[in-house]
Amino acid sequence: MLEKIGVASIQDLFRGIPELLQLKRALDVPPALTEIELTQHLQQLAARNQSAADAVCFLGGGSYDHFIPAVVDAVAGRSEFYTAYTPYQAEASQGSLQAFFEYQTLICQLTGLDVANASLYDGGSAVAEAVLMALTVHPKRHRVLVAESVHPEYRLSLATYAANLDIQIETLPTPGGFLNPDDLTKSIDDKTLCVVVQHPNFFGCLEEVDDVARTVRESGALFVVSFDPISLGLLKRPGQYGADIAIAEGQCLGNPMTYGGPYLGILACREEFLRKIPGRLVGQTVDRNGKRCWVLTLQTREQHIRREKATSNICTNQGLMALKATVYLAALGPQGLRETAELCLRKAHYAADQLTRIDGVRLKFERHFFKEFTLEVDDAVPAALSRLLAAGYHGGLHLGRWYPALEKCLSVAVTEKRTRAEIDGLAEAYAARLRSR
Repeated sequence: MLEKIGVASIQDLFRGIPELLQLKRALDVPPALTEIELTQHLQQLAARNQSAADAVCFLGGGSYDHFIPAVVDAVAGRSEFYTAYTPYQAEASQGSLQAFFEYQTLICQLTGLDVANASLYDGGSAVAEAVLMALTVHPKRHRVLVAESVHPEYRLSLATYAANLDIQIETLPTPGGFLNPDDLTKSIDDKTLCVVVQHPNFFGCLEEVDDVARTVRESGALFVVSFDPISLGLLKRPGQYGADIAIAEGQCLGNPMTYGGPYLGILACREEFLRKIPGRLVGQTVDRNGKRCWVLTLQTREQHIRREKATSNICTNQGLMALKATVYLAALGPQGLRETAELCLRKAHYAADQLTRIDGVRLKFERHFFKEFTLEVDDAVPAALSRLLAAGYHGGLHLGRWYPALEKCLSVAVTEKRTRAEIDGLAEAYAARLRSR
């Protein structure tokens, strides 16, 4: 191959790569395998994975074990959708464009906001994109206030996106499990670009979003809210309490947990920010024969005229996750979404009541919660979760992983799928583990 391209050696081929970046060790490539051996090896590796289906799942933190109606995969699995390339070019199929138009419509109805784009990558990148979008609205403001109760991995994504930008990210402490509006009032000023809050937050607690929105509005900053789509079956919509930009992790809308991805980033905003929105917008119009059709109204990708100013980085078939969310929301409808939210709420509170009856287990925060809550225990949490897993339960997330002050805490998520027997079983397993200390 070197001879064919006219290069004397591998070193010559790589001469254009700075020496600092060149690999200085030999590649540890194992011997070649036959197809049978390779298949067996990959099966052995795959068997080491542990899915949510391997135990009763009470995991949360942005990825939830919700019920997915069969119609979701039946529609999304059609070859027209499943193998379609993301339609950012003019020859995009009408079917895909219509699906994204319906998605945008449903997200606007869900959030109570005017405009929704045709999806982003996930909840973390959606937070970052929302802040970058706010910067285009207020380019002379540079302070970003983020509640500590926002998902820690979302905050890390934001820090990565903003690393080389003139943005000052400040984390506001939430010792009570929520952002105290009085603390926000003391911190916000006329240099504040936006305030980012998650509602319900990472601890499961509900934030004082009405008071926060009022304070943010008075300062002239933008209010960015990360929400749980299922919670809007019961809670106020972001547009109703004054959110300027609403973002979310849409995994709960018809997408399985799938070991952490691919997921769905949701973004909606007020109409005045239409030209600042990242990603794609699909619009409805009529063709020359007067028939209804769909077009890409906004497609600010780097391949087009925007170039380095592009606001879209969505490629491949990421839109498939948005399609699943569309089918899910259409299948449930407003009443189905409300019933799902009510089941999550009631079952989560039943679980919290059962678990806190156990000696050495208590709620960390005395706050209203939706489907997720934070427990404080007297034992070492990693060991407790390992024993619960051995008993057949994914018992929750250890919060000490992100919050050193919460080393003795874990969050538990309860969706509509969990039965009373499963919740009682979790409590019994936990109580038995405590007795075996």
